[in-house]
Amino acid sequence: MTFTQPFTEQTNLPAPVPDLVVSGQGGHWRVERITDHLAQLQGTTAGQARGRTLNTVFRQTLPDLGELARDVASAGEAVEDVRVRMATPGGETHLMATIYPGGLTEDYKGQQVFFSFRALVPGEDRAPYQFHGIVGISSAVSEVIRKVKLYAESDASAVITGETGTGKELVARALHLESDRRSGPYVVMNCAAIAEELMESELFGHEKGAFTGALRTHRGRFERAHGGSLFLDEIGDMPLHTQSKLLRVLEERRIERVGGEQEQEIDVRVLCATNVALERAVSEGRFRADLYHRIAILRIQIPPLRERIEDIPFLVDHFLEMFNRKYGRVIHRLTPEALQVLQAYLWPGNIRELRNVLERVYVETRADVIGARAFRDWIEERQSFAPGSWDLDAGVERRRNQPAVLTPWTAGRGTRSLPAGGGRVFDAELVPTGGESGMNFTRRRTQSAELDEEEIRHAYQAANGNLAAAARLLGVHRATLYRYMRRLGLRREDLT
Repeated sequence: MTFTQPFTEQTNLPAPVPDLVVSGQGGHWRVERITDHLAQLQGTTAGQARGRTLNTVFRQTLPDLGELARDVASAGEAVEDVRVRMATPGGETHLMATIYPGGLTEDYKGQQVFFSFRALVPGEDRAPYQFHGIVGISSAVSEVIRKVKLYAESDASAVITGETGTGKELVARALHLESDRRSGPYVVMNCAAIAEELMESELFGHEKGAFTGALRTHRGRFERAHGGSLFLDEIGDMPLHTQSKLLRVLEERRIERVGGEQEQEIDVRVLCATNVALERAVSEGRFRADLYHRIAILRIQIPPLRERIEDIPFLVDHFLEMFNRKYGRVIHRLTPEALQVLQAYLWPGNIRELRNVLERVYVETRADVIGARAFRDWIEERQSFAPGSWDLDAGVERRRNQPAVLTPWTAGRGTRSLPAGGGRVFDAELVPTGGESGMNFTRRRTQSAELDEEEIRHAYQAANGNLAAAARLLGVHRATLYRYMRRLGLRREDLT
């Protein structure tokens, strides 16, 4: 896609000339300039699109163009090669976008943001944004990737934290592959999976006859990782007496095998991961403070999936492609209703749970598209974790007389609405667990997916004036909440 006439006379635009220029502030963006080609993809003309709101011209894109504009304007840095899934009158189009910040508008009240689009090259047509297996386009994932690239330039120890199933090992591997040690070995050890009496032998090795059953010399993980990286998963489960020996190795860069008499130098970068709060473990005496400070020189926090639900469609594409190769079949996609079901759930098991659920449904599906009904059994099983019913066949009248549904494992992050087909949305209620203060919110609508002023105000006040948190409470994307506010003529001050 190349730029045409409307921009040729503009002298204040960057090169290459963009396909789309928007201006505004916060979540409010209007189209200033657009190419004829891009406008035609949306079933309009450049003249008709100019001056309209961005989300009016581009009604359905993934990710939301307004969200991308806001993030780029806020960060002041360009974002390259974001895959954009765009609904068009003729179907669905996939493009790669580069978004970069511009200057202030003529009235100095807003900022310009520029979009350049290109067609996907072979190999990009179905691949979601990936970085060494890390999939996603959210700002949270972008921050993880930014830190990986930054920390890869260092040889200091790093700790990767996050809930179970978030992909900590993928981040550790990415750190290794991006570093100068990429040509060296990458060795993994799960501290929670090794018996306590064998921990030192696994780490440092042992000599033949060092203990009963030591029938041969054994090279430990440090030796095998020499010249590369050693990833210690679940380091919070390491016994205290082993922690003291690990600290000595990290300080002296020398190891001695169990039962051995000679020390040997090692050249290893140590990467660690844990799903427990090491600071709390230190305060409770379960983890050495000196070791904590030694390994936590660099730190990467991986967000849970419930805080990056905009990545779910890309993860779904990634796993479908993986399963297509594994099973020798072809399932193209999930329906929008099925994606809504997945984005309504809070995923206590994070990406690992999403993958397992998708593989189960994949195996059970014989069509080339997976619909919301395919998740019925999975939803019914989740009933045992919380009161209420997620029955996709439940009628509206039946639901009116039932109490709100408690979303499983809410973890203090708000509610999710479960689409029930036919425009119906089931109620969900937040179970406070020490999350955002003051969040005590109950969904009230049962028949319509539309938001009204009262419900938006209720959520905004329950979220203490945080629009992003209010959107989570309402079970909608933040950009969707902005659209409803604009449609209803609501401003922040109207919601207090």
